[in-house]
Amino acid sequence: MATTTTNATVYAAARAASRLRTLRNPTRAHLQQTTTTQHQSDPSTRTCSPSSALGSSKAPGLSPLLSSRHSNSQGSDRIREETREARSARPRPHEKAMSSSSSSPPPFQSALLAGALAGTTVDLSLFPLDTLKTRLQSSAGFFPSGGFSGIYRGIGSALVGSAPGAAFFFCTYEATKGLLGSSGGGGANGSRGAALLPDAATHMVAASLGEVAACAVRVPTEVVKQRAQAGLHGGSSAAALRAILGRYPTHGLGAVWREMYRGWGITVFREVPFTVIQFPLWEAMKAWRRRRRGDGGGDVSGVESAVFGSVAGAIAAATTTPLDVLKTRVMLSKERVSVGEVFRRMAREEGVRPFFAGVAPRVTWISIGGAIFLGSYQWAINTMRTMA
Repeated sequence: MATTTTNATVYAAARAASRLRTLRNPTRAHLQQTTTTQHQSDPSTRTCSPSSALGSSKAPGLSPLLSSRHSNSQGSDRIREETREARSARPRPHEKAMSSSSSSPPPFQSALLAGALAGTTVDLSLFPLDTLKTRLQSSAGFFPSGGFSGIYRGIGSALVGSAPGAAFFFCTYEATKGLLGSSGGGGANGSRGAALLPDAATHMVAASLGEVAACAVRVPTEVVKQRAQAGLHGGSSAAALRAILGRYPTHGLGAVWREMYRGWGITVFREVPFTVIQFPLWEAMKAWRRRRRGDGGGDVSGVESAVFGSVAGAIAAATTTPLDVLKTRVMLSKERVSVGEVFRRMAREEGVRPFFAGVAPRVTWISIGGAIFLGSYQWAINTMRTMA
């Protein structure tokens, strides 16, 4: 009897411990209950372990639980896969900087019209300052060249040459920038390929080629305009042009060509360093603004482009003033002279100071001109993109 009581007590304690474990781990309890049910219904499986019950298809109570666990596992795998895809699709820092540092070049017609508008606007609005700068740089002196009187002398040649010169520049600049900005192959979805050159080098090459193209129109215009501004030939652009063309009967076409393009070398030599400084600075400031804005898609506004163009133009103008002085002296010379000869004579007879003659009006003129020129160009490009 004592033995029976002791066994009953031990059995009760075991059942209480089992119930406590069941409350702490419901899953395990469900497995144990399923195993017990299996054992009770099929005596042949009473020696099976709980693990065999897990793997047995005869455990109907386990199916919802295992199905739920399998669904949860699939959901977790799907979430992890989507996270990996999102991380791989996210642009890396250098890719994001590249996408925000450049925008798609405008079409040829847009660059042509916007460049012509920008060139005409800036040349007409700032022509008086350009006249004062030319007279300050003249070897005859400021007041003998006209002083403050007749500051619109030579405006006729500016009207004729400003639009095609600026149009030539921007068409060449944008086309070269678009060509060097991508490998041309692109991807399967039409995206642009990898850049052939860094952004700064691309802008330098594009601006240099643009200036060479523009000088084909600009140099003859400058020769006629500056002679009228300096008071030669009565201060008339038409009279200055007739004087050059009048050399044809006696000297031939070659002499007329050389006279029209007098100062070509020094003009290119001045303009290329100027644009190599100005346009990479302008493009870099535009790229900086796009990164600050964070969209990376649209371009800057006309007002922002004007501010950046003014700063870049002022820096480039101050740096290249000695080259501008040499160009003016070559173009105003009565006889054909070389740049080296003019430089040696100025350095020997006048010193260093004349090389920076007119730096204040030149910086002022080009700073304001850069704002008008690049601001109006960007405004025209944005307007035509909106209308397209």
